Amino acid sequence: MVDGPPRVTVVTPTYNERETLPRLAERILALGHDYALLIVDDASPDGTGAIADRLAAAHPGRIAVLHRAGKEGIGPAYIAGFRAALAAESPLIAQMDADLSHDAADLPRLAAATAEADLAIGSRYAPGGDTEGWSAWRRAMSQWGCRYAKAVLGVPIADLTGGYKVWRRETLAALDLDRIAADGYGFQIETTLRALRSGARVVEVPIVFHERAAGQSKISRHIVAEAAVLVWRLRSG
Repeated sequence: MVDGPPRVTVVTPTYNERETLPRLAERILALGHDYALLIVDDASPDGTGAIADRLAAAHPGRIAVLHRAGKEGIGPAYIAGFRAALAAESPLIAQMDADLSHDAADLPRLAAATAEADLAIGSRYAPGGDTEGWSAWRRAMSQWGCRYAKAVLGVPIADLTGGYKVWRRETLAALDLDRIAADGYGFQIETTLRALRSGARVVEVPIVFHERAAGQSKISRHIVAEAAVLVWRLRSG
């Protein structure tokens, strides 16, 4: 145990991630006492919430759990987690997937990047970034989606739909979380755009994104379509 808040609180939404959550927790804990994990579980029917509780009981001060009444989407889950992390007063707040597609070993590089930036994005499409385990079709669709959003919004970010980020606490606190209603890809685009419009310094740190280790993707056609329409609303708003 250490005095005061951890330097980095990692917010991780879960829904049916019982197979990967223990491994993710182990990797976060291995980074040392500067890092803590906040699990936001949307009443997973596979028992993920109970696993999260056991992890929190075994690692007090390093792992905490926020239980929500039901599945409402990754956007609302992140917002709930952000509010709890802000209350905990960690200087840095990270967000990452629970399915091991984001490598916890990249967290120190992302955290270090905030020495010169307000938001560091783990980028698949910055020079040196990549994806592993994807079909050519999925890779092309993801790249097209990012280029589309970048062109519509006119911002210099290659990976606007990326969900691996480290925020400075004051930058995240300055966002009006009540105004953010988007989910999935749209949530990632909107939060990054609002940070840019507030004058935040945003950098991309190259990462390798891995196909999920277990379970099924939560991304649906509805979420993709929502993001495609959302960028036009964000452009005018």
